[in-house]
Amino acid sequence: MQWLRNSARVVFGARIGGVRIFPIATKIVLVYVLFILLSNFSSHYISLMLYRSELVKQARQLLVRDLKDAYTFANTQYEIFHFSGNRDQALRRIEEKALLDFKHRKSLLLGLARDGRIEINAARTAKPAAFTDAAALAAMRPGQAATENEGFISFSLGGEKYFGVYKHNPSWDMLLVRAEEFGEFNEDSNRIFRTISVLIVVITIACAAIGVFIINYVLRFVRLITADIMRMTREHRIGLIDMHGSQADDVTFMGMAFNSLAGIIGTMMNIFQKFTNKDIVLKAYEEKRVRLEGSRRELTCLFSDIKSFTYMTEVLGTDIITLLNLHYTSAIGIILRNDGIIGSIIGDALLAVYGVFGEESARMKSYQAVVSGYKTHEVAAEIRAKMQRIRDDIVEKNGKLTPLEEKVYKAVLIEVGVGIDGGHVFYGNIGSYERMTNTVIGDTVNSASRLEGLNRVYHAPVICSEYVVNDIKANVPDHGLEFFELDLVKVKGKTEGKRVFWPIFKKDITPAMRADLRHYSAGLKLYYAGKWKQAHARFRQCSLPAAAVFLERTGHGTCPKNWKGIWTMETK
Repeated sequence: MQWLRNSARVVFGARIGGVRIFPIATKIVLVYVLFILLSNFSSHYISLMLYRSELVKQARQLLVRDLKDAYTFANTQYEIFHFSGNRDQALRRIEEKALLDFKHRKSLLLGLARDGRIEINAARTAKPAAFTDAAALAAMRPGQAATENEGFISFSLGGEKYFGVYKHNPSWDMLLVRAEEFGEFNEDSNRIFRTISVLIVVITIACAAIGVFIINYVLRFVRLITADIMRMTREHRIGLIDMHGSQADDVTFMGMAFNSLAGIIGTMMNIFQKFTNKDIVLKAYEEKRVRLEGSRRELTCLFSDIKSFTYMTEVLGTDIITLLNLHYTSAIGIILRNDGIIGSIIGDALLAVYGVFGEESARMKSYQAVVSGYKTHEVAAEIRAKMQRIRDDIVEKNGKLTPLEEKVYKAVLIEVGVGIDGGHVFYGNIGSYERMTNTVIGDTVNSASRLEGLNRVYHAPVICSEYVVNDIKANVPDHGLEFFELDLVKVKGKTEGKRVFWPIFKKDITPAMRADLRHYSAGLKLYYAGKWKQAHARFRQCSLPAAAVFLERTGHGTCPKNWKGIWTMETK
């Protein structure tokens, strides 16, 4: 009885959710049985052997196409190897790409060095240790003429006969050989030949046309599912398959099951992307794993901090989270749009890193950091303007603010400081395979934080290092910025002074501001030279907030002994 129930389930399918899911095989068999019973037997004999030579020609054309794809991909991997220096990884990727394109079990893609060593060995079967067909190797070796660097070849390998095409790749200086095994290639035609010899079944033209139509109609969702999955593979994304109009069979059930799985994976990927930087997500998608690894890279770091955060926290309590999220929603969007990633978020402090997305990103890293810094100030200004409108509405309605409302109003007026520095840092994943984090470590991170702290001294919206200035000037010719030196500072924890700059977009410099900057620069030169009285006089002519600290330093007019022009920052 159990055997009968199992057999019935195989033939007629099982019920899922009250609906019987008919196996697609049953539908195909029923259709074919119906038309086989209606068809006529005939002695028409199709000799596949007459077409074998034509099939070989067609196969060679397909092999030529496959070899062109492999050749192009090999050149791409050579460029990646030339950049990364990892030859073995590049060769393995060529093998993996070839294996994905193989349609037969014994298909081969070989990369042969001049001495016959096999450096690329893409095969699903046992891989030969060396290319032993000396005659074939000699025939394929590159000659003087360009036409001698490619062609068709037959050879023996591992005790089996192969036919294929070859082409010399000058980048890798190796022969790329795409080949198929004779016996396997002829296996289908031989099997059909034997089957037709035993049983000849011919369906009338009318029945064949009707049968093909019906089978194509029944299997239309198989093609739809396959096409959608292939598209998702090409686009490196996962989505839902449109199963509208499908019938209750196992193909539909397979599609619905895929959609259910896609929904789960999509949710997980969405969560993963919110907690992980874009470059790590892309690498994990490509390699199918997240590694504990890192490298020394030249990057630019932006450190942003909210001023008077302690007061804000005391006044707002847990509502500070809402305010922070309001600020970070826009600020982080700006960073991501400028090819930055989020290094860390610790309360009111945000670390962004630039230059991780390839050559163009590396070239623009410091400029994008400066743009992000000013945009962050715009975000804070928009929040202050919004809070000002709310305050004005309350005053218009009630006449004035209560003392508590006044404190809350002052607390929500977000102001930020931005410090930017660049250089060599460690960038990668640290932790364990149970719990890891993406991080950036190095003196550049600490320096960006110290530069942000100088905002409280010089009251410039963005302060950057000399590295950032030189990086932008060297790599972004049309940057549209002017860089004004603010001071020579020895930050806490350092033994040497560091020049700090205020980057300003030229379009934002008014004539009055230009005059102030000239006075400031002249006063700074006198200050460095130890001529503090003259420096004090020039700083008095400057209305920039940064001049106030120099008026205070030079107020008594006496330059300290052993003056080197370096101001020491005593706090962080």
